[in-house]
Amino acid sequence: MQAPVETAARPAAQQGHGWWHFARHYVEMVVAMAAGMLVFGALVRGGLELAGLGLSAERHPELASLEMAFSMSAGMALWMRHRGHGARSTAGMCGAMFLPAAVLFPLLWLGAVSPDSLTVLEHLAMLPLMLLVMFRHRAEYGA
Repeated sequence: MQAPVETAARPAAQQGHGWWHFARHYVEMVVAMAAGMLVFGALVRGGLELAGLGLSAERHPELASLEMAFSMSAGMALWMRHRGHGARSTAGMCGAMFLPAAVLFPLLWLGAVSPDSLTVLEHLAMLPLMLLVMFRHRAEYGA
């Protein structure tokens, strides 16, 4: 359990502002994820296409999944750092983007999950995982 930190000594992003601040941060993270997926994802996939190494979720579901998690993490990390969050908190939120892959890839390899459903299942898992990370550090996120 972490020791309490004096409010005056914490950066603005770490000062609690109640549940509204917590909910707003969650929505910001979802928007940053989507923006990262659209912007960074387009850049990465475009670059790979130009190099003749295009990704296909059907042919390369693991690589496409990892590219998506990376792109979403990049968007979230940039926004979190902009808002004054520390490296540990940022890494925790980014970890929530990659953890579903660690669970779902073996299921994909066993045929229990199809390549088409992999992305949907990952997204469904990421959202509650982000909430768990935020609840674990709720003082920083305002709850």
